[in-house]
Amino acid sequence: MNRSTRALGAGSKFRCAVAMCFALALALNGAGADSTKPAPPDEKKAAKHKSGKSDEVHGVGPVLDFPLKQNLAGGTELKDEKGWKDSGFVGTGKIRVQDGTVFLDEGNDITGITWTGPLVRMNYEISLEAKRVAGEDFFCGLTFPYGKDPCSLIVGGWGGTCVGISSLDYEDAYNNDTARFMSFEKDRWYKIRLCATEKRIQAWIDDKDIVDVSTDGRTIGIRWEVDKSTPLGIATWRTGGAIRNIQLRTLTEVEIQSAAKAKKDAAAAKSSSEQKETK
Repeated sequence: MNRSTRALGAGSKFRCAVAMCFALALALNGAGADSTKPAPPDEKKAAKHKSGKSDEVHGVGPVLDFPLKQNLAGGTELKDEKGWKDSGFVGTGKIRVQDGTVFLDEGNDITGITWTGPLVRMNYEISLEAKRVAGEDFFCGLTFPYGKDPCSLIVGGWGGTCVGISSLDYEDAYNNDTARFMSFEKDRWYKIRLCATEKRIQAWIDDKDIVDVSTDGRTIGIRWEVDKSTPLGIATWRTGGAIRNIQLRTLTEVEIQSAAKAKKDAAAAKSSSEQKETK
């Protein structure tokens, strides 16, 4: 075998080795890509949102000297009950009570309080006053029980203006049909009220209707970040907030029936309007 033949043979072996290494690299890269391949949409949503009964009551440290006015023992009279605690979020800001107001200082990311006392899971109204003290995100993330599921009303989220329910069908307040956008002034108190009845969630800010949604057939849940707010809690996201005058009131039978009738009438009116448009 002459020199040129030997050189050619060596070159062929070298090119073959390079090709094998390249193929091996592609195979390894493909395996790596598969292992980090994004989850299907439903799995991604489920990873960000939680639903189902939360039996664990969160809250750490001593009970705060901050009352919840409630009538869970029966009757219409609202009585003060103590049971709020620091939710125990990692990176929480300072929590302090002053002159009947609880201040939730800006945290990294969440600061909040959780209720550890008596509770009702359906057919009730909760109201409070809240204001943004510092920061630009939600100053009232009200997590509340809705039957066996937790749910949240977000006020001033996603850059400071979004209001809505988190979560419906694994979509948070910014991405579902309850999303509303409004401006909030710093250091101004806003009256927030939420009503939870069978197949219906309603909410108002300063008596303005902002949420009125049917829950019939929908998956109710929360963003996993506020899990420590369950079963009932209030939190802020990278924002300083203040809360006062929290009241939890069970609804009368007349109010429950009225809410159900109003929703039924609204659904009938919507159906009639849609039928007329299709004709």
